[in-house]
Amino acid sequence: MKIKEILSVLEVMAPLGYAEDFDNVGLLVGDDNNEAIGVLVCHDALENVIDEAVAKKCNLVVCFHPILFSGLKKITGKNYVERAVLKAIKNDISIYAVHTALDNHQDGVNKIFCDALGLQNTKVLIPKTNFIQKLVTFTIPENAAQVRNALFEAGAGNIGNYENCSFTSPGKGTYIGNEHSNPQVGAQFDFVESNEVKIEVTFEKHLQSKILKTLFANHIYEEVAYELYDLLNAHQNIGLGMVGELKEAMNEQDFMMMVKDKMQSNGIRHSSFLGKEIKKVAVLGGSGSYAIKNAINCGADAFLTADLKYHQFYEAENQLILADIGHFESERYTKNYIVEYLRKKILNFAIILSEENTNPVKYL
Repeated sequence: MKIKEILSVLEVMAPLGYAEDFDNVGLLVGDDNNEAIGVLVCHDALENVIDEAVAKKCNLVVCFHPILFSGLKKITGKNYVERAVLKAIKNDISIYAVHTALDNHQDGVNKIFCDALGLQNTKVLIPKTNFIQKLVTFTIPENAAQVRNALFEAGAGNIGNYENCSFTSPGKGTYIGNEHSNPQVGAQFDFVESNEVKIEVTFEKHLQSKILKTLFANHIYEEVAYELYDLLNAHQNIGLGMVGELKEAMNEQDFMMMVKDKMQSNGIRHSSFLGKEIKKVAVLGGSGSYAIKNAINCGADAFLTADLKYHQFYEAENQLILADIGHFESERYTKNYIVEYLRKKILNFAIILSEENTNPVKYL
């Protein structure tokens, strides 16, 4: 099995098109044409993790955080990033990162977070924008079903909890073919007026090339008329953070102790208790201070995230409890999820969960 075959499975789990623009996801180090001999899944692809991969005979390391985030001008081993990359290259080990591609997935980091806390009725906290496109095309009635069904198969027509969504309307199409044309209906230099149907479907932006390839392959016309639009609609099932509800409301102290236990946190920094029960909870794994207002606006009683600064705790404005449970802690079950996913999809192949604790934050 080649490494690229495993990467194709990972890209179904966490499509790279879901990642934020600032991020660096996908294959960061190595040749995906190499034969895979073992996969090690970790949180951070540090030097000790590469050592673990060597010891366990794994030549693909799948990490959550990208070890390469900003550009490197030198690779001399002078810092922890360069040392990890050098060791991976020397040992012919590939490194693949998922990060915000999995953050934004409806079953990804924040759903894992919610599940660990037993939250129900979950939905995305900050739906992703500038991510939906619309295709409009025109064809004869006899070709419409083939085009529409092929586009559905390619991933178009999914809206929320519904699939195979489209709109079709009848109309008249006209054209005159020149001396180089080969019209399906009519002849060269004829003015043709034919019954046509207009087909409209939406799709996720990263699928654009696949959608267009499918359109051209299934359309009957020599020249395919089509239009593409960027939509302002937010994608309700893709985005950062999540909000859900506890099965039963809890008092603030009991809630915090439950969070500390479930997320195995060594300490939680939080804003003042408000003397009310906690029922609706917003979460955002990793650094989530930018989502405080979103959590307030959705009516959450508490917002769990990480990397909050001193003054940001004031932003709770006595409307909810802000809690910093730790960056690593908020994402701690992600690598377990990746391992379980790969083991279900790739049978009889070594998928190993890293035993290295890469959390850089220690507590007294």
